[in-house]
Amino acid sequence: MSVQRGKDLLLKIENGGSYTTIAGLRARSISFGAEPVDITHTESAGQWRELLSGSGVKRASVSGSGLFRDGASDELVRQHVFDGTIPNWQIVIPDFGTVSGAFQITGFDLSGRHDGEVTFEMSLESAGQLTFVAA
Repeated sequence: MSVQRGKDLLLKIENGGSYTTIAGLRARSISFGAEPVDITHTESAGQWRELLSGSGVKRASVSGSGLFRDGASDELVRQHVFDGTIPNWQIVIPDFGTVSGAFQITGFDLSGRHDGEVTFEMSLESAGQLTFVAA
């Protein structure tokens, strides 16, 4: 993957069968992880830890911050926050691919200064199997 502009990493939420880009994101990130399953025993070589391949709980976390520039994306996110629903999302990573699947909004913060705009910070956690399509 070559050097890319951060603004090209897009966070999209499903809305009636299509995906809507969350407007005004100034920063966003995605991380993947898997919890290891330790299978170390008394005869492990050199008493080094051994892990079970292909097991453990996989997860993805997404975070973003910015400002809402339109009422549609603001309303869509706000509704999922208050209803506690788990919509489908797409994360488009330039020259890498697209990650799609269900994510729950686990954090949503609004803030603002008296001389500036209202901004938000949002955290998402994967809530099921994700798919990946390479670019």
